[in-house]
Amino acid sequence: MAQALDTLKATDPSAGPVTPAERVARRKALLNWIAVHALGVAAALFFVLPFVFLFLTSLMSDQQALTRDLWPHPFEWSNYRKVFDTPGFLTWWKNTLLYAGLGTVLTVVSSLPVAYALAKFRFRGRHLSLMLVISMMMLPPQVVVIPMYLFWAKQLDMSGTLWPLIIPMAFGDAFSIFLLRQFLLTIPNEYLDAAKVDGCGELRTLLKVVLPMARPGIAAVALFQFFYAWNDYFGPQIYASENPAAWTLSYGLESFKGAHHTDWNLTMAATVLVMAPVILVFFFAQKAFVEGVTLTGVKG
Repeated sequence: MAQALDTLKATDPSAGPVTPAERVARRKALLNWIAVHALGVAAALFFVLPFVFLFLTSLMSDQQALTRDLWPHPFEWSNYRKVFDTPGFLTWWKNTLLYAGLGTVLTVVSSLPVAYALAKFRFRGRHLSLMLVISMMMLPPQVVVIPMYLFWAKQLDMSGTLWPLIIPMAFGDAFSIFLLRQFLLTIPNEYLDAAKVDGCGELRTLLKVVLPMARPGIAAVALFQFFYAWNDYFGPQIYASENPAAWTLSYGLESFKGAHHTDWNLTMAATVLVMAPVILVFFFAQKAFVEGVTLTGVKG
């Protein structure tokens, strides 16, 4: 690159001769460019190579998966069909979509009004309410798992289903409320005052003004909640382990691994199918996700 620039400058009649100081500066710039991008490429490979190994292993035969071969020959695409043909796998997919999809919608719908009140309303006890929300974020779920299980399983007889995990999401989530509240603080109050002058009430202001402007924050919260529900293993193990028809992919994958503990190609294929939706969702929504997470720290 430096030599090409020197040659171009030498052939330009209007350009003066290349001085030794300019050559040194260009070489330093070139070396810095190589160093920065080399670190970036190395970091990318560090994160990508495990996924590449996972995908290639999923396309190997049973015998080849136990060898040191890194490249499948031939490509066994039928491994994915065998995974889908496993009894219960499609049911796990449906249960996971229900849990992650409905749970995400309920979390966003229930958390947004609370976050709006904490960010824009002025009332006595507002700071105390915010401290209670933050304290709930610090409470480990294992602390309340026994009383919650007794309530849902013994009092309401909902063990063996996913409803004990979905219904509580309709009452808000501490982390989602806090994240949305931080984002709503970045919305100028002048927009809200203008809407109220035009005759909008609080609910209409929330729906017509705040909701369109808070889309990046809502997208970030929705992705966080979707990823959590999709990968949740602890909750389904507590409430749905006794009923295989209510298993999710995260819990069913453990059962699949136990049944195919020597078939690493099938185990890897099942893992790829479990991970693929999360990777695709994040790939298409990463711009809104990054924007929402970044803007939550603008104001305190």
